[in-house]
Amino acid sequence: MSITSAQICQAADQLQGFVGYNAKTEQYLLRFSEDSFGLDVPADTITPTCEYVWHADDGELMRLDRQRLAWLQEQRIDDRVNLSEPLRVYLRRSDLPEIRAERRRLTPA
Repeated sequence: MSITSAQICQAADQLQGFVGYNAKTEQYLLRFSEDSFGLDVPADTITPTCEYVWHADDGELMRLDRQRLAWLQEQRIDDRVNLSEPLRVYLRRSDLPEIRAERRRLTPA
């Protein structure tokens, strides 16, 4: 069975957790509660993981950022983050351009 770009986008929108930028260590952190970041992570940097992997592109288009997805994969907590097979396929297929899609920001559930 082949995986479509629509399935990859849907899988990206189902990612769990939050990403925040720690200015002190200059690193992104992944947590599963907005309240667990601490004082070194400004609230305005805390983003749902499903939004963290998308970047504004041209006009109303966004692109699905392989580098940020790879960072999530490096955390080795695929089940908790909900990093599913369509996203793993997308990461392996670096021979294809990044997905660009028209989308709206999702609100956290």
